[in-house]
Amino acid sequence: MKSLTSLPVWPLAAPIVGWLFLGGASFGFGGAYQILLVIGLIASVLAAVYHAEVVAHRIGEPYGTLVLALAVTLIEVALIVSLMLAGGPETTGLARDTVFAAIMIILNGIVGICLLLGSGRHGEQRFGLLGVSASLATLAAIAILTLVLPNYTSSAAGPFYSSSQLIFIAIISLVLYGTFVLVQTVRHRDYFLPKDAVGDEEVHAEPPTPTVAWISAVALLVCLGAVVLLAKSLAPALETAIAAMGAPKTLVGIVIAAIVLLPEGLAAVRAARANRLQTSLNLALGSALASIGLTIPAVVVVSLATGLTITLGLDIKSTVLLLLSLMVATLSLGTGRTTVMQGTVHLVIFAVYLFTTIVP
Repeated sequence: MKSLTSLPVWPLAAPIVGWLFLGGASFGFGGAYQILLVIGLIASVLAAVYHAEVVAHRIGEPYGTLVLALAVTLIEVALIVSLMLAGGPETTGLARDTVFAAIMIILNGIVGICLLLGSGRHGEQRFGLLGVSASLATLAAIAILTLVLPNYTSSAAGPFYSSSQLIFIAIISLVLYGTFVLVQTVRHRDYFLPKDAVGDEEVHAEPPTPTVAWISAVALLVCLGAVVLLAKSLAPALETAIAAMGAPKTLVGIVIAAIVLLPEGLAAVRAARANRLQTSLNLALGSALASIGLTIPAVVVVSLATGLTITLGLDIKSTVLLLLSLMVATLSLGTGRTTVMQGTVHLVIFAVYLFTTIVP
């Protein structure tokens, strides 16, 4: 196949449309105009997926999945920090809710859909066990230290860390994530390299030209910027709608995480359907690690700089679901082979998480 030498019009036009709709929001349009903002958001997300895949194809694995994971995490950090600064004390648990939601969406929602659709189409799927094991071990350590341990420390009463503990846990998170990136990209890069799927034209296609890759890289940043600002613009309407439904405020964190993870989720599902489960799991687990490993330190910095208290400890129900998710992920991804059974189990846990959030 020939190398990609030009880009279609739609992935270049989509973020421009999103930014134009965002500009219209500054005139105070309401009501039906929110629908246009949603359309702009979805178009920007789809365009971001396209450009991320172009860049990933150019630079190869596992760097491509790492680029998308970092880009998506930057969206999450920017969105959480901006909402925290705008919302004040009422948003003390937003970072916790969003990070926890991201982990549950990835470990159970995205991974479940990937395993179910991929195995449903190709039967049994295989992946490299060493890379996935390293990802799960790192994710389990960071998740428990940041979201569970605060409930059992005594320096600060309640689900909080003291200032010194916050600094320490932020450093620990960065050390763990930094070591994981080093292992993924340098020391043991082969653990994360997928085996080419036989007959998959996307795998064997020539990479795009450097010019096209650079254009997509810039367009990716433009798309992600549009996603952040459009999501922020829709946040007040979202909070109002959730309050009108009588649903708990934690649902806001779930919606934010779902919007932020949509580009990576779509890319992971496409990879699984193309019988590239290793790439799919690299995307999913790498995004979960980047989400918690980078978001928590960023939020800690904001907390210490502004004096805002951040709530990190999960309640008992959420702790049980987190531990169950980590245990099931370790078991279902512990053999290097997956079927529709594992996908179904993950999706059932995800359904339970959503239902018990709305009906606690």
